[in-house]
Amino acid sequence: MASRIVRIESITIDNFKNVTHGTLDFENKRKDYKASVLGLYGQNGSGKTALIDAIHLLKLALCGKAVPKKYADYINVDTEYATLEYKFVVRYPEIVYNVWYQFSIRKVIDESAAGNAETTNEIATKVEIFDEVLAFSYKSKNDKMRKAPLIDTRTDELFTPKAKMQELVGNDKEKYMDLLVTKRLTKATSRSFIFSRELINQYRRNCRNELYMKLIESLYMFGHRELFVIDTESIGLISLNTLPLVFKYRNEISEAVGGVLLSLNGPALIPEDTYGIVENVIKNMNIVLEQLVPGLRIGVVDLGSTMTKDGKIAKQIQLISLKNNKQIPFCYESEGIKKIVSILHLLIVIYNNPSVTVAIVELDSGVFEYLLGEMLNIISEKGKGQLIFTSHNLRPLETIDKGFIAFTTTNQKNRYIRLTNVKGTNNLRDFYYRDIVLGEQSEQVYNPTNNFEIALAFREAGEAFGS
Repeated sequence: MASRIVRIESITIDNFKNVTHGTLDFENKRKDYKASVLGLYGQNGSGKTALIDAIHLLKLALCGKAVPKKYADYINVDTEYATLEYKFVVRYPEIVYNVWYQFSIRKVIDESAAGNAETTNEIATKVEIFDEVLAFSYKSKNDKMRKAPLIDTRTDELFTPKAKMQELVGNDKEKYMDLLVTKRLTKATSRSFIFSRELINQYRRNCRNELYMKLIESLYMFGHRELFVIDTESIGLISLNTLPLVFKYRNEISEAVGGVLLSLNGPALIPEDTYGIVENVIKNMNIVLEQLVPGLRIGVVDLGSTMTKDGKIAKQIQLISLKNNKQIPFCYESEGIKKIVSILHLLIVIYNNPSVTVAIVELDSGVFEYLLGEMLNIISEKGKGQLIFTSHNLRPLETIDKGFIAFTTTNQKNRYIRLTNVKGTNNLRDFYYRDIVLGEQSEQVYNPTNNFEIALAFREAGEAFGS
């Protein structure tokens, strides 16, 4: 597995949040780079965050985790379900596969919470994942690439094709019934069936086809160990003086993937066996941090061990800033510095690891625009992994290759586009501004506002309060 690389190549979103339909291809068709970078720009409320949420849903599905109830409200109000399709490139030294994974989600009544709902007069709901399909491409006898389903759950049976199902369970009726129960259970618990631990374990024990197992295992491991999502919830924690520190750390002996929430208002508790990892992650980050913010380093103060309520030993630590050899609690740093520190380790991993994908909402939040542009330029030109981000700051449009940038539109049925007729000599930032004013693309990228009407609205609102 060490030599394989997994990348998300495209995403298609239907009826999810304010995206009726949208497809984004992450491949830079202008020039061949080792890194895969996609920056999404556009008007507020035009589908940027929907992209990051769709990637977070993918991670939950690939990890076999329950989808939180809030996603039931992400389904477009005019439809009963949303559908998401992801295309991957799974690259081995000897061969490259294209793999597709799609599923739908819908809101259903949560029968298990019915008792609590009676006291609140609210109908409890949850998310149900259904109609999962995993497919891959292969070369046929006439040397043409063909797409074939590996697991298609759009049936009352276990799944189709029948030949691939028998590859797994054979004629064993007990195994078949156990997996059929698992399929129903995963629906009831808002989980993916294809990537549930139960089905993965059955594949590991019984699948005789090495290719099928390899492709499923590749995506399963990608979700668990190589796909990271920093969404609005993670960013919001920073404003509450909590630092989410996500890491993928490897030394000569082992590899650790995970994350910790570090309270900045006082001592933070972390598991004792995580302390060494946090210490080493911060040590590595300081190598880069000193170059990004001259004179700044961060450190960890060990305040001793304690015992948690469940009887486990934990470490009490506090983060500090080291500026010009003076120590201050890290909580007094700006939100921009906290944001940089929270994502810096993942940016380091992207720079060095070709099979890591990181999706970040509002990458520019609190970060000086010149520094943002320079960081993205370095990662896109010399990095190896995949970075997907949304931003409002237009500086990166001037610093990274135009093929790394996509835009939202005002058309819910065609939410994502690449600008056309952009010449190599064009400044993409100026080109985008011009298109906002002149509307030269096939789709409108900005819903125009009227300055006179805005000013009048401010005045009317003030009069309503007697100002």
